[in-house]
Amino acid sequence: MDLTIPEVIKRLADENGTEQLLVILGAPNDESAEIAAETVVLGDPTYAGALAEAQLGLSVYHALEDEFHSLIDDDVWEEQIGIMADVLDGEAIAAAVKGMREQEP
Repeated sequence: MDLTIPEVIKRLADENGTEQLLVILGAPNDESAEIAAETVVLGDPTYAGALAEAQLGLSVYHALEDEFHSLIDDDVWEEQIGIMADVLDGEAIAAAVKGMREQEP
């Protein structure tokens, strides 16, 4: 996750509350997806940056998860995400993000 993204997420959570935020990840593997998901749910596991001690408990999904895919027009999905669905391990990524989503801050 880019270092500026946690700052934006923290600001949006402070301004709008956590109930109004949904995080969609595009990480290329299960390890990076899990770390990014952990950051927005339980706080930054490296204890650095804007979300170091912020247990926001945000809803987080990966772009390859079925729940997200079902909301996207098929043409848009194919154009923007389709090739990644073919080359990445979507099941492992989805399982990692879902595991963090089920954690409670």
